[in-house]
Amino acid sequence: MAVVSSSPTLLPLRMNLGSFSPNIPLFSISSRPSNRPRPPIIVFSYTEAGDGLASEEKKLLLERYGLDPDEFLSEPPPPKTGKRKELQKRGRGKSVQPPEEPKPPRATHKLLQVLGGKARRKKLLSPKGMDVRPMMEVVKGAAFDILQAASGCPAALRPGRWLDLYSGTGSVGIEAISRGCSQVHFVEMDPWVVSDVLRPNLEWTGFLDVSIIHTVRVENFLERAEQFVGKDGSFDYISVTPPYTEVDYGVLMGQISKSPLIGEDTFIVVEYPSRTDMLDTCGFLVKITDRRFGRTHLVIYGPTWAQKKRKP
Repeated sequence: MAVVSSSPTLLPLRMNLGSFSPNIPLFSISSRPSNRPRPPIIVFSYTEAGDGLASEEKKLLLERYGLDPDEFLSEPPPPKTGKRKELQKRGRGKSVQPPEEPKPPRATHKLLQVLGGKARRKKLLSPKGMDVRPMMEVVKGAAFDILQAASGCPAALRPGRWLDLYSGTGSVGIEAISRGCSQVHFVEMDPWVVSDVLRPNLEWTGFLDVSIIHTVRVENFLERAEQFVGKDGSFDYISVTPPYTEVDYGVLMGQISKSPLIGEDTFIVVEYPSRTDMLDTCGFLVKITDRRFGRTHLVIYGPTWAQKKRKP
């Protein structure tokens, strides 16, 4: 393509500088016929990078004819890729986090059973995995044997109301109903455990009619105890089986000891891990027993008369 200007102009031609032949002219001078004389037009061209002339020779050749070597020898910028455009559309180049993988569905199995009373040997559902850790059967059996002996009824529990904190599968509260308790309040915060484990266990054992389920955190339940329980007053039995790593036993037991849920004749069963210091009293209740089962410990608080009855 020819460009006309008022002064001699060098314009690129399509030619390889590195492999040119001396017989081929590098420049062509042309002019158009006109009524008045015009200055000649000088056209200069070269092809893309070649292997003939060195880069320094090309630079000198371009400077000799008044051209800017940087303009002719610089490489064009790389084209934008489709991936970069896609990122710009999403978030102007911001990193996009991959979507989280869906969690596998939770499942249950029947590994627990009722140890004594009306529902003895009935199997209970429990979640697979470590989401819920029910009380071991050997610990549960020992706890109820101690309670029955301390309350003066070795064959069964004294009739009364039971509060099952951190109930999970409900195995402790169900054992209490099976052995003679008249009513149990279950406190469990996980809605899936309540709907797929606890309630089916109560239906299977036939104890749903004498059970009340509170789907709430234990801390909130203790803070609003009178609102949840009403005018029925204190409980005869309270079981505390929390997940070991998620509670502060000092704070929890302090909250329970100040709660209107305990009375002068209440028994409290607490499961706790090793290297945990438990006080000798809980409010006006005294420690009746403190036993170890491997890494699991069991402490039971109760009225003074029960402690005296158990010593002989």
